[in-house]
Amino acid sequence: MSLRLGDIAPDFQASTTEGTIEFHKYLGNGWGVLFSHPADFTPVCTTELGAVARLRSEFDKRNVKVLALSTDGLDAHEKWIGDINETQKTAVNFPLIADQDFKVAKLYDMIHPEVSDKFTVRSVFVIGPDKKVKLTITYPAATGRNFDEILRVIDSLQLTANYSVATPANWKQGEDVIITAAVKDEDIAAKFPKGHTRVKPYLRTTPQPDLN
Repeated sequence: MSLRLGDIAPDFQASTTEGTIEFHKYLGNGWGVLFSHPADFTPVCTTELGAVARLRSEFDKRNVKVLALSTDGLDAHEKWIGDINETQKTAVNFPLIADQDFKVAKLYDMIHPEVSDKFTVRSVFVIGPDKKVKLTITYPAATGRNFDEILRVIDSLQLTANYSVATPANWKQGEDVIITAAVKDEDIAAKFPKGHTRVKPYLRTTPQPDLN
Protein backbone atom coordinates (compact mmCIF):
# COMPACT_ATOMS: atom_id res chain seq x y z
CA MET A 1 0.00 0.00 0.00
CA SER A 2 1.32 3.46 -0.88
CA LEU A 3 2.15 5.99 1.80
CA ARG A 4 -0.62 8.44 2.63
CA LEU A 5 -0.46 11.89 4.15
CA GLY A 6 -0.22 11.55 7.90
CA ASP A 7 1.50 8.15 7.80
CA ILE A 8 4.78 7.72 9.66
CA ALA A 9 7.60 7.89 7.10
CA PRO A 10 9.38 4.51 7.16
CA ASP A 11 12.74 4.58 8.92
CA PHE A 12 15.75 2.99 7.26
CA GLN A 13 19.53 2.73 7.33
CA ALA A 14 21.35 3.38 4.07
CA SER A 15 24.75 4.09 2.57
CA THR A 16 25.03 7.56 1.09
CA THR A 17 27.69 9.77 -0.48
CA GLU A 18 28.07 11.34 2.97
CA GLY A 19 28.32 8.08 4.93
CA THR A 20 25.82 5.70 6.50
CA ILE A 21 22.66 7.33 7.85
CA GLU A 22 19.69 6.27 9.93
CA PHE A 23 16.90 8.28 8.39
CA HIS A 24 14.87 9.35 11.44
CA LYS A 25 17.98 10.06 13.45
CA TYR A 26 19.45 12.01 10.54
CA LEU A 27 16.37 14.25 10.39
CA GLY A 28 16.46 14.85 14.13
CA ASN A 29 13.83 17.39 15.17
CA GLY A 30 13.75 19.04 11.77
CA TRP A 31 11.98 18.60 8.46
CA GLY A 32 13.06 16.41 5.56
CA VAL A 33 12.71 16.14 1.80
CA LEU A 34 13.36 12.74 0.19
CA PHE A 35 13.26 12.63 -3.60
CA SER A 36 13.97 9.72 -5.93
CA HIS A 37 15.60 9.23 -9.32
CA PRO A 38 15.26 6.26 -11.69
CA ALA A 39 19.02 6.03 -12.32
CA ASP A 40 22.29 7.94 -12.31
CA PHE A 41 23.39 9.88 -15.40
CA THR A 42 19.83 10.79 -16.39
CA PRO A 43 19.51 14.27 -17.91
CA VAL A 44 16.45 15.70 -16.13
CA CYS A 45 17.63 14.44 -12.76
CA THR A 46 21.07 15.94 -13.36
CA THR A 47 19.45 19.38 -13.58
CA GLU A 48 17.29 18.67 -10.52
CA LEU A 49 20.20 17.75 -8.27
CA GLY A 50 21.97 20.90 -9.39
CA ALA A 51 18.89 22.99 -8.65
CA VAL A 52 18.61 21.58 -5.12
CA ALA A 53 22.31 22.18 -4.46
CA ARG A 54 21.88 25.84 -5.40
CA LEU A 55 18.87 26.09 -3.05
CA ARG A 56 20.65 24.50 -0.08
CA SER A 57 20.68 27.74 1.93
CA GLU A 58 16.90 28.08 1.45
CA PHE A 59 16.32 24.58 2.81
CA ASP A 60 18.69 25.31 5.71
CA LYS A 61 16.72 28.46 6.62
CA ARG A 62 13.64 26.31 6.97
CA ASN A 63 15.41 23.61 9.02
CA VAL A 64 14.95 21.11 6.20
CA LYS A 65 17.39 18.32 5.34
CA VAL A 66 17.37 17.07 1.76
CA LEU A 67 18.24 13.55 0.58
CA ALA A 68 18.17 12.19 -2.95
CA LEU A 69 17.91 8.51 -3.84
CA SER A 70 18.97 6.52 -6.88
CA THR A 71 19.18 2.76 -7.29
CA ASP A 72 22.80 2.84 -8.48
CA GLY A 73 25.81 2.38 -6.22
CA LEU A 74 28.15 4.83 -4.52
CA ASP A 75 30.84 4.62 -7.23
CA ALA A 76 28.33 5.64 -9.88
CA HIS A 77 26.95 8.34 -7.57
CA GLU A 78 30.38 9.91 -7.14
CA LYS A 79 30.96 9.99 -10.90
CA TRP A 80 27.51 11.42 -11.48
CA ILE A 81 28.11 14.13 -8.86
CA GLY A 82 31.18 15.13 -10.84
CA ASP A 83 29.02 15.57 -13.92
CA ILE A 84 26.39 17.51 -11.97
CA ASN A 85 28.95 19.87 -10.49
CA GLU A 86 30.48 20.46 -13.91
CA THR A 87 27.32 20.91 -15.98
CA GLN A 88 25.16 22.73 -13.40
CA LYS A 89 27.95 25.01 -12.13
CA THR A 90 27.41 24.08 -8.51
CA ALA A 91 28.52 21.55 -5.88
CA VAL A 92 26.20 18.81 -4.65
CA ASN A 93 25.98 19.45 -0.92
CA PHE A 94 23.53 16.85 0.37
CA PRO A 95 23.53 13.03 0.60
CA LEU A 96 22.68 10.81 -2.36
CA ILE A 97 21.42 7.42 -1.16
CA ALA A 98 22.68 4.25 -2.84
CA ASP A 99 19.71 1.88 -3.05
CA GLN A 100 20.94 -0.98 -5.22
CA ASP A 101 18.79 -3.51 -3.37
CA PHE A 102 15.68 -1.29 -3.75
CA LYS A 103 15.07 -1.45 -0.01
CA VAL A 104 14.18 2.23 0.39
CA ALA A 105 12.42 2.39 -2.99
CA LYS A 106 10.10 -0.43 -1.91
CA LEU A 107 9.52 1.06 1.55
CA TYR A 108 8.32 4.26 -0.09
CA ASP A 109 6.45 2.56 -2.93
CA MET A 110 8.73 4.13 -5.56
CA ILE A 111 8.70 1.15 -7.92
CA HIS A 112 6.57 1.67 -11.02
CA PRO A 113 4.77 -1.64 -11.66
CA GLU A 114 3.80 -0.74 -15.23
CA VAL A 115 7.39 -0.02 -16.32
CA SER A 116 9.52 -2.63 -14.57
CA ASP A 117 10.16 -4.05 -11.13
CA LYS A 118 13.35 -1.99 -10.93
CA PHE A 119 12.26 1.42 -12.22
CA THR A 120 11.75 4.04 -9.51
CA VAL A 121 9.20 6.76 -10.11
CA ARG A 122 10.27 10.36 -9.57
CA SER A 123 8.66 11.01 -6.21
CA VAL A 124 9.03 13.72 -3.57
CA PHE A 125 8.19 13.25 0.10
CA VAL A 126 8.13 16.09 2.63
CA ILE A 127 8.40 14.79 6.19
CA GLY A 128 7.68 16.79 9.33
CA PRO A 129 9.47 16.83 12.71
CA ASP A 130 6.94 14.25 13.93
CA LYS A 131 8.24 11.93 11.14
CA LYS A 132 4.86 11.97 9.42
CA VAL A 133 4.45 12.41 5.67
CA LYS A 134 3.18 15.94 4.98
CA LEU A 135 3.34 16.00 1.18
CA THR A 136 3.81 13.57 -1.70
CA ILE A 137 4.26 14.52 -5.36
CA THR A 138 5.08 12.20 -8.25
CA TYR A 139 6.35 13.61 -11.53
CA PRO A 140 6.49 12.04 -14.99
CA ALA A 141 9.93 11.25 -16.37
CA ALA A 142 9.98 14.10 -18.88
CA THR A 143 9.01 16.91 -16.48
CA GLY A 144 11.60 18.39 -14.15
CA ARG A 145 10.53 19.03 -10.59
CA ASN A 146 9.85 22.57 -9.41
CA PHE A 147 11.81 23.01 -6.19
CA ASP A 148 10.65 26.60 -5.76
CA GLU A 149 7.15 25.12 -5.45
CA ILE A 150 8.39 22.56 -2.93
CA LEU A 151 9.87 25.38 -0.84
CA ARG A 152 6.57 27.28 -1.12
CA VAL A 153 4.67 24.23 0.16
CA ILE A 154 7.11 23.81 3.04
CA ASP A 155 6.51 27.45 3.99
CA SER A 156 2.78 26.74 4.05
CA LEU A 157 3.18 23.49 5.99
CA GLN A 158 5.35 25.14 8.64
CA LEU A 159 3.03 28.13 8.98
CA THR A 160 -0.20 26.14 9.17
CA ALA A 161 1.31 23.72 11.68
CA ASN A 162 1.71 26.56 14.18
CA TYR A 163 -1.30 28.81 13.53
CA SER A 164 -5.02 28.26 12.90
CA VAL A 165 -4.72 29.31 9.27
CA ALA A 166 -4.72 27.86 5.77
CA THR A 167 -3.01 29.26 2.69
CA PRO A 168 -5.02 30.19 -0.42
CA ALA A 169 -4.26 29.30 -4.02
CA ASN A 170 -0.84 30.47 -5.24
CA TRP A 171 0.02 31.85 -1.78
CA LYS A 172 3.58 33.04 -1.16
CA GLN A 173 5.46 34.20 1.92
CA GLY A 174 4.19 37.55 3.16
CA GLU A 175 0.71 37.31 1.65
CA ASP A 176 -2.58 37.13 3.54
CA VAL A 177 -3.82 33.77 4.79
CA ILE A 178 -7.22 32.25 5.55
CA ILE A 179 -8.49 31.84 9.11
CA THR A 180 -9.68 28.27 9.56
CA ALA A 181 -13.33 27.45 10.21
CA ALA A 182 -12.40 26.14 13.67
CA VAL A 183 -11.81 29.73 14.86
CA LYS A 184 -15.04 31.40 15.95
CA ASP A 185 -15.69 35.00 14.90
CA GLU A 186 -15.58 36.18 18.51
CA ASP A 187 -12.11 34.67 18.99
CA ILE A 188 -10.48 36.21 15.92
CA ALA A 189 -9.39 39.48 17.54
CA ALA A 190 -7.45 37.71 20.28
CA LYS A 191 -5.86 35.17 17.96
CA PHE A 192 -5.09 37.54 15.09
CA PRO A 193 -4.35 41.02 16.46
CA LYS A 194 -3.24 42.30 13.04
CA GLY A 195 -6.90 42.39 12.07
CA HIS A 196 -8.90 40.46 9.51
CA THR A 197 -11.18 40.82 6.50
CA ARG A 198 -14.53 39.05 6.38
CA VAL A 199 -15.08 38.26 2.70
CA LYS A 200 -17.82 35.71 3.38
CA PRO A 201 -18.89 34.02 6.63
CA TYR A 202 -16.73 31.05 5.62
CA LEU A 203 -13.88 33.10 4.08
CA ARG A 204 -11.98 35.28 6.53
CA THR A 205 -8.47 36.49 5.82
CA THR A 206 -5.68 37.92 7.95
CA PRO A 207 -2.09 39.07 7.43
CA GLN A 208 0.48 36.29 7.79
CA PRO A 209 0.67 35.93 11.59
CA ASP A 210 4.34 35.01 12.02
CA LEU A 211 5.71 38.14 10.34
CA ASN A 212 6.46 41.38 12.19
